Amino acid sequence: MAHIRFEEFQKVEMRVGRIVAAEDFPEARNPSYKLRIDFGPHGVRKSSAAVQPWYRASDLVGRAVVAVTNFPPRQIGPFMSEVLCLGAVQSDQRVILLRPETEGELGARIA
Repeated sequence: MAHIRFEEFQKVEMRVGRIVAAEDFPEARNPSYKLRIDFGPHGVRKSSAAVQPWYRASDLVGRAVVAVTNFPPRQIGPFMSEVLCLGAVQSDQRVILLRPETEGELGARIA
């Protein structure tokens, strides 16, 4: 495991958002959804999430998530992903999306 300095970690901007839309993304390499996530005062941003085997689109809408919001946008097929939703990858490769334990303010920074 490589170590980083705390100052480097502080550069990573992680925020709480709420998924407001989820639709199938058949062009993606892995079974994915196109997500629209509301970050409150930081706006609505798009993300691609390869979690289709474990989540239904209807279950994702309204769900709080944690995402990295200061990576540069990334082109994924015909879709521009603006944020990276964080998830815990299990030993069987299943992804569990991270979310705050208690509902809080949209856009709140993770520290």
